[in-house]
Amino acid sequence: MTKEELLKMAESRFTSLDKLSRSNRNFYDFEKEFDKIWTELGREVLEKSIGTIPGDHRLKKIPHQVREN
Repeated sequence: MTKEELLKMAESRFTSLDKLSRSNRNFYDFEKEFDKIWTELGREVLEKSIGTIPGDHRLKKIPHQVREN
């Protein structure tokens, strides 16, 4: 994953975060929605970094496309 790809993914969530910060919700609802947005972004970044998650959740093998820096 490149820096530009990561920034593009984060930018796509900016509108949701900005809208959330402007809403008049209580803190519990704010925190719940904020966590949902960041969890989705984290999953997208993880999948882009190492490839798609295998169908078998017990499989811990890392795909060949992962490169060490």
